[in-house]
Amino acid sequence: MSAEATNPATPGPVTPGAYRRKGRPRIDLRRLGRAALLGPAARDRLPDAIGHVAEAHRAHHPDADLEPLRRAYVLAESSHRGQMRKSGEPYITHPLAVTLILAELGAETTTLTASLLHDTVEDTEVTLDQVRAEFGEEVCYLVDGVTKLEKVDYGAAAEPETFRKMLVATGNDVRVMSIKLADRLHNMRTLGVMRKEKQERIAKVTRDVLIPLAERLGVQALKTELEDLVFAILHPEEYEHTRELIVGNAANGGDPLTEIVENVRTVLREAGLQAEVLIRPRHFVSVHRVSRKRGRMRGSDFGRLLVLVNEDADCYGVLGELHTCLTPVVSEFKDFIAVPKFNLYQSLHTAVAREDGEVAEVLIRTHQMHKVAEAGVIALGNPYTPGADDPAEGERADPTRPGWLSRLLDWQEAAPDTDTFWSTLREDLAQDKEITVFRPDGGALGLPEGASCVDAAYAQYGEDAHACIGARVNGRLATLSTVLKDGDTVQLLMGQDPASEPSREWLEHAHTPAARIAIQRWLAAHPSPSPSEEPADGPATDGFAERFAADPAAEGAARFAPEGPAARPAANAVVDQPGASVRLAGCCTPVPPDEITGFAVRGGVVTVHRVECAGVARMKSVGRAEVGVRWGDTSECRVTLVAESFGRPHLLADLTEAIAGEGVAIVSATVEPPSRQRVRHTYTLQLPDAAHLPTLMRAMRNVPGVFDVSRAQHQAAAAQ
Repeated sequence: MSAEATNPATPGPVTPGAYRRKGRPRIDLRRLGRAALLGPAARDRLPDAIGHVAEAHRAHHPDADLEPLRRAYVLAESSHRGQMRKSGEPYITHPLAVTLILAELGAETTTLTASLLHDTVEDTEVTLDQVRAEFGEEVCYLVDGVTKLEKVDYGAAAEPETFRKMLVATGNDVRVMSIKLADRLHNMRTLGVMRKEKQERIAKVTRDVLIPLAERLGVQALKTELEDLVFAILHPEEYEHTRELIVGNAANGGDPLTEIVENVRTVLREAGLQAEVLIRPRHFVSVHRVSRKRGRMRGSDFGRLLVLVNEDADCYGVLGELHTCLTPVVSEFKDFIAVPKFNLYQSLHTAVAREDGEVAEVLIRTHQMHKVAEAGVIALGNPYTPGADDPAEGERADPTRPGWLSRLLDWQEAAPDTDTFWSTLREDLAQDKEITVFRPDGGALGLPEGASCVDAAYAQYGEDAHACIGARVNGRLATLSTVLKDGDTVQLLMGQDPASEPSREWLEHAHTPAARIAIQRWLAAHPSPSPSEEPADGPATDGFAERFAADPAAEGAARFAPEGPAARPAANAVVDQPGASVRLAGCCTPVPPDEITGFAVRGGVVTVHRVECAGVARMKSVGRAEVGVRWGDTSECRVTLVAESFGRPHLLADLTEAIAGEGVAIVSATVEPPSRQRVRHTYTLQLPDAAHLPTLMRAMRNVPGVFDVSRAQHQAAAAQ
């Protein structure tokens, strides 16, 4: 597939800097279209007009049966005979061009057959029943899917609904989108015959929707040429300036990339690594971006080195040799083999520098990786197994469907209106980076970069995420506003009340369309009450306080007087200061074998803190001197624990029973008013043996409804 760009405003290819398939010239589609009108070919041979399609197809699929292509071409040519394109060419040149684009990308025979027929049902008297009878259900399904997308009115009202249909069709079969993208590419190549206003309107839709879709489907060969064509229409001055840069560089002698290629080939040959080393010129938009980023362009900025090997391990072998024998630019290294991009892309990226300052970017990948990098999902062939359900009956399972596409299909169904769908679609497609987070059960969630725990909740549970009350990120409690990073492990904490509701504040932290639309729908259906409608005693607590009052054991436990964060005696801590008494700080409640330190306070008393206590840092910052302390022989200790749980009846009684079952005395206990079904319990406990603390905390965590037990960490009094 050529990434060569054609300026729609001026006929003729722009060749400088364009990437060509080695040894294959650009096909003259006008000549092929005229040849198609010379009459039907003999039934025992392939028509001359699609000879180039057959050649490109056999290059990827040597054993392909070309008979379906022959029959599809004969039907398409006879059906379109007499129809002309606005450019004055016979109409058959369009399906031929679209099919050739897909053939060069490696599409399988079924896709090519459907591509030849993709306009017949819309523009001729051929029916879907006829296509089904002659070519089977699979081809009929693809033709029908593309036909529905052809009814495009580029008016503002019709466009969003058209693309909604396109996404649904793509979700059922990604090959529908493959044909649509190739169709748009050929139309963009010949857009120069239209009025300037229509060129710009079509180019903007291509830029905002189809180019991001091509990127997400991994079809880089289509994406780069579409970018250049849109660039030429929407930014003609910048395009012409970029063209002059490319032409000027081509006219200069002594291409530094050629010299670096020879150096790299020598290094790899001496290392015994079999590799193909090529120069990969940048396309126009890429050159424009580099020139804006770096200012003055060097000769090596107009392209990159592409190293192709046979095995994954060879990629890292090549990388090691290049970094050993040449000067690597460490900041440019990226490993997309170990961590592929969300659009299937895999490659190693690095850069090496010469002594004269020329820096060459290097892409290292296997031949198979290169095929997928160029053609994306098209390179995966037919994703459906024989014997699949009738493709015309509902949605089929597609093993190639990317996670982003599944999410997009989910939220588009919930979009309340066309305007919301259209604005959200363009915003969603603009997010071109994805992260992967893991669930505790080993499952994974694909989310856009910048997603929060709110987004993870709606990605995993849909509208049931309204009941989410918190999360653990990498084992630690986190708020729902926490922004996730690639590789995080996320455990979502769900409330037990089916009438749970999301907070309006969640919209500030929702990054994905699915989360925002679900929250907005709920808020629209449940408007906030006016101040006069609020209960006189404040917001409702879902009856949680009443349930506690009905539980005698809970009521008894709640009567313990709160001790607070005050310091307390510590018989088992020894201070290295004669005559001083020791008290354990209530802010961090140290117990053996915590690492501890002390600070002298009034009255000859030394307060003992855990070393990691925030109060220690504050006292050090104001110049307070530390006093050496250590644990003595006495094992009995007092500790304050905080248990966080969901609200449910008998919870406090169950926690009290669990504590008593471990032989631990409760000195005091407090229960804070419930907030969003979460209840915080604080216990001060007397342990007969400090070594028993981990067992006690484990027993408390095992109480149903308790999701965390931790040591108390009060915002302590720094004056202690």
